[in-house]
Amino acid sequence: MQQIEIDKKYIEEVYNLNKNCDYLKYTIMTMGCQLNENDSEKISGMLEEMNYKYTDNFEDADLIVFNTCCVRENAEEKLFGKIGEVKNLKENKNVILAIGGCMMQEKNMVEKIKKSYPYVDIVFGTHTIHKLPEDIFRVLSERNKVRDIIDIDGDIYEGMPIKRNSSYKASVTIMYGCNNFCSYCIVPYVRGRERSRDPERILEEIRMLAKEGYKEITLLGQNVNSYKGDDKIKNFAELLDEVCKIDGIEFVNFISPHPKDFTDDVIEVIAKNPKVTRIIHLPLQSGSTKVLKEMNRKYTKEQFIERANKIKKMCPDVVFSTDIIVGYAGETEEDFEDTLDVVRQINFEQIYMFIYSIREGTVGAKREDQVPEDIKHARFDRLKELYESRVDENNEKYIGTCQKILIEGLSKNNPNTYTGRTNTNKVVIFDKDGDYKPGDIINCKITEAHKWYLKGEKVN
Repeated sequence: MQQIEIDKKYIEEVYNLNKNCDYLKYTIMTMGCQLNENDSEKISGMLEEMNYKYTDNFEDADLIVFNTCCVRENAEEKLFGKIGEVKNLKENKNVILAIGGCMMQEKNMVEKIKKSYPYVDIVFGTHTIHKLPEDIFRVLSERNKVRDIIDIDGDIYEGMPIKRNSSYKASVTIMYGCNNFCSYCIVPYVRGRERSRDPERILEEIRMLAKEGYKEITLLGQNVNSYKGDDKIKNFAELLDEVCKIDGIEFVNFISPHPKDFTDDVIEVIAKNPKVTRIIHLPLQSGSTKVLKEMNRKYTKEQFIERANKIKKMCPDVVFSTDIIVGYAGETEEDFEDTLDVVRQINFEQIYMFIYSIREGTVGAKREDQVPEDIKHARFDRLKELYESRVDENNEKYIGTCQKILIEGLSKNNPNTYTGRTNTNKVVIFDKDGDYKPGDIINCKITEAHKWYLKGEKVN
């Protein structure tokens, strides 16, 4: 019997154990990136088929899942705090506690869970999500603790159920793992080496989403533009082009690309396909060539700027977002000034900025020239100040333009206005002059620019 058939058999087994219980509920706490969010949707899909219903209240849950991240140190602190909070639920209600995700691919973390939190029932890794039904079955039927084997280079399993968090936008994982081994990053050690999904399976999934009314697709991967396909669809550029041909899909995003793999053929596909959203995520991490080399990023400051300028030349309507790490080991004031220089030159419209966090098991963690915390925080504040000083100017250029808006729904702050996003991910608010639902698309003329949103009016 194939593994996927075994997994579905256990879904049925758990359902049979639960079928007379109409009140069983589950909750999931997701930490980390959109890949973790996508994994949680798969977990939800399996749990719903096992007769669990979602609740956002821990107190009401019969099964609690923590889907963890290990990229930042505060994720560990957050997890351990939450596990401690739910101990009383375990004691009083005998809730099933399960912990999965990237953090559970680290042996020292698993050992800490076993030693400090022995009441946790299930520990599973990023590549054993499909075995969660079996884990739950064993806990329910045998009351055994389950520790799945850590497998960082596991097979890709297709066909498991999934429950999407949105009715109009969906993320689709196209590859798993990473081969880059950036010196600050733990991901290759917990997600394994790169493994690409079959391109026809990807396109089949997106076609089905289009038939169900989804309008926006985000292609996911740790290093999405190093995707490798087959003889028909060989690489990421060709896959992206095929996704854009699918009727019904109006917005196509992809994250996260690597600058070294942002090849000309990818830029050409973006240039000819208006469906590809016009905000391109190009992770910088540092503007210093010296630091980039120590990070093992495989490009220089000058190469990054050249690549961004080429994208802008071939796609003049594109804007950029980026990731920046402040205070990597050995970063000097001159290195940080190089980062600020790139920010000024590229004029990123969105910056996801992080203070460097030591990750045990990485090359960066072994370095003795760590930047003091106060200096890291001071540099972070300077980067934030520079970015925010440009927000108003970047927003004002939208005034008077007509933008295609994907509606998200009524504004949470004002029921007389709708909120939506442009294809550059700008929030737009406009007055309610009709009945729209999330996923509808309209054209708006931008009339006002505020710091964190734009104001518009519908145009025919």
